[in-house]
Amino acid sequence: MKNNIIFNKSKHLNIKGLLYSLETPKVMGILNITDDSFYDGGKYNKIDNWLRRADEMIIEGADFIDIGAQSSRPGAKELGFDEELKVLLPAVKSIRQNFPSAILSVDTWQSKVAEKIIDEGVDIINDISGGTFDNNMFNVVVKYQVPYIIMHTQGKPIVMQNNINYNDIVQDIIFFLSAQINKLNKLGLSDIIIDPGFGFAKTLEQNYQILNSLEHFLFLEAPILVGISRKSMIYKVLDTSAEKALAGTIALNTIALQKGADILRVHDVKEAKDSVNLFLKLKSVIK
Repeated sequence: MKNNIIFNKSKHLNIKGLLYSLETPKVMGILNITDDSFYDGGKYNKIDNWLRRADEMIIEGADFIDIGAQSSRPGAKELGFDEELKVLLPAVKSIRQNFPSAILSVDTWQSKVAEKIIDEGVDIINDISGGTFDNNMFNVVVKYQVPYIIMHTQGKPIVMQNNINYNDIVQDIIFFLSAQINKLNKLGLSDIIIDPGFGFAKTLEQNYQILNSLEHFLFLEAPILVGISRKSMIYKVLDTSAEKALAGTIALNTIALQKGADILRVHDVKEAKDSVNLFLKLKSVIK
């Protein structure tokens, strides 16, 4: 009997010389240490709070922890190099010291920030611009050979929602991601994760078009990260708020898994892990 679950090819990342398998979907926990993130701004901007939250996410089964000091909500103010590092470095240092085996990602588009925090033991760079905001970012991730997340957007957060015109949104994003992958491959980096960029320079309807066509991104033969946790594409449809969008997040993450997502980037780790485990159970029965 035919089913609608996508089975990905074997995928791996080289993390500090060790082969890390993505043969089963993983969960990336979001740790915003900003004051103005759309959902949890200000909750984890002190050392005791971010260490407690990192510990909670690890206990709940987070495979990666993604630390961010620069809010990327629509209209967010941009931090300079010094300001972003001032916020980011204490968190990276303390989390690495307290959780030495955790796989840490940092959400930044500034190459100087990336270079500094890689020196502090960060494993993955998560760049919402896919290398378009800082021309030196590719050189940094190639130099250090760290896995790199290419996300699609059009313009920085302060203006991105003005840039929502596409010829064919799915094809346009695939073309962009393909071009960036090719550039990185030629420079010598192969450990690349792709992110369609839900909510970044997209309307609500466009977000659902992307989710409905997520399996098309398998063509790029790179692990797919989906970041839809508690976003407006959920709570606006349900006429609620980000605080009440957990059930909607679980529903859409489950669809993303069925369509080939390899990594779920979420605020709520336990619930995402439950979704992954149920998906894997269903997958084992189908096999």
